[in-house]
Parts: sequence; structure tokens; C-alpha cells
Amino acid sequence: MKRPRPKARTSNSSARQLVILTGLSGSGKGSVLNTFEDLGFYCVDNLPVALIPTFSELYVEGVEIERAALLVDAREGEQIDKLPAIYRKLAADQPATLVFVEASDEVLKRRFSETRRPHPLSHGGSIGEGIAAERHRMAPIRRLADVIIDTSKFTVHELRQFIIDKFQRPGSRPLLVSVVSFGFRYGIPSDADLVFDVRFLPNPHFVPKLRAFSGKDPKVARYIRSFPQTGEFLRRIESLLTYLIPLYIREGKSYLTVALGCTGGRHRSVALAEVIRRYLQKKKYSAKVVHRDIDKSVA
Repeated sequence: MKRPRPKARTSNSSARQLVILTGLSGSGKGSVLNTFEDLGFYCVDNLPVALIPTFSELYVEGVEIERAALLVDAREGEQIDKLPAIYRKLAADQPATLVFVEASDEVLKRRFSETRRPHPLSHGGSIGEGIAAERHRMAPIRRLADVIIDTSKFTVHELRQFIIDKFQRPGSRPLLVSVVSFGFRYGIPSDADLVFDVRFLPNPHFVPKLRAFSGKDPKVARYIRSFPQTGEFLRRIESLLTYLIPLYIREGKSYLTVALGCTGGRHRSVALAEVIRRYLQKKKYSAKVVHRDIDKSVA
């Protein structure tokens, strides 16, 4: 359910997105926030309401955060009552979306019973009393929401897909690929899903005029790509990823870590990781690059 607001926009209308996520305890806000993170949002859980304007100022001033999701809820106590006024001012100054997550009383009661956790607003009373108190407190916020999500009939996978369909960028793919360069000298990354050894390529470390530079330097990158085996390797890796990534997405995988290793993690693996990251972004996948050991081999 969407209630249009003149200033609030979703992913289809703005490259920059600021989402304020809130709702009822036990409704699945944590799962929603995790999905936003999978979509590449910078996520903050339980941000104090009073800090939202400060975060917004940093966001508008151009910190390197294109999309952010901030979760605030009844854990704030009476401070949550300030959210409607803060959000009205926020939405008047920049594109923002208020997402409210809820579920039926029966579903909430069942979830609290299954987890054996007390409701944060029950204060020693019953779960039902806590739910009623929270609904009353959150009613002004719900009336202000741009998107209301009732998770009563959603499975976890259906909820995730709903968020992906609504908030992913047009043409983007719902999987974050982390391309990691590393040095075998320092060990293989423990979280790597795919590992490729590029030590078969000529090593710029033994070229005196290149040794001091990293694989991010154009001179080093040109040297590495000047060999025919480099081009053949890249074509095969790109073809493999083109085949595998849709299969990972189909199975519900959120993250994929592709690791490329050379001896010290400074030259060959760095240059090739940059090429693969650009290739994936060209294919509209969310991809980032991490050069784990780039500064460790400077001698």
C-alpha cells in the first residue's frame, strides 16, 4: 500500500534514497532492514530519533552514501513521539520515504510466544496489552507513512522479494558482489565464495620502474593486460560469472565474494579485481572492490 507524498520518492525516481524504517515490534523490521542492506543501502539500526536531522545533513552534504535506511522504533520510548515532526521537516527538504511495517495482533502474539520474548511495551502485562499500547503510540507515524507493509501473510522470502521489487534500482540485480584482491602470503579470505589464483601472470614486482606502484596505477594495469593470457583469463572469468550469478540469485543468495590472489596482493590481483568490478557494474550488478593487502607489500 502506498500513499503518495509530493516530496517522497522511491528508487524509481531518484538515484539518492533515504528511507526511514519503523513499525511494530515483532512485525519483521529486522528482516526488512537486512534486505535493504542487501540492496546496497547504508543501514543503521536503532538510530536515536534526535540524530536523524544530523544524519540527514551529512547525507545531503554529499558523504559517499547514495542510499541509506534508518531503523527507529518503540525502543526509543517517548522519543519516538517526535518522529512525525522530524520526518515532515525532513521530507520537505529532500527525497525521503517513510516505511511502516506491521502485522495483525494474532500474528504478533504468535511470534512473541514462539520467541518467548516480552513485548517492549508490556511493562509486566500481557503481550496483547503491549501490542495495543504500541499501536496507539505508533498511530500518528503510521498515518504519515508512504509505504505500509503488513507482513501477516508474508513468508520471509516473500517479504524479501517485496522489498527488492519495490526498492531496487531500475535495471539492477538483487545481489551484492564483493571483488577482493589479496596476497596468498597473507592467507586466503575466509569469506570467499570463489577464489582465483592469478600468480601465473608476469609479476610487475620484478619490473623496477613498476614495483613501487600498485595495480590501481594505469602503468601497472597496462603492463599486466599487455599479455595475451591476461585477456583470455578475464574473458573466461567474466563468462563464468555471467553464468553463475543468476543461479546464485535464483537460490536467494544475497552476497557473493569473488577473491583474486597473487603473491603479495599489490599488483596483479588488484588490477584484475578492478577490471572485474567494472565489468559487473556494466552488467548492472551491485559490485564493490576491496583491496585487502594492497599496502602490506610496500618495501
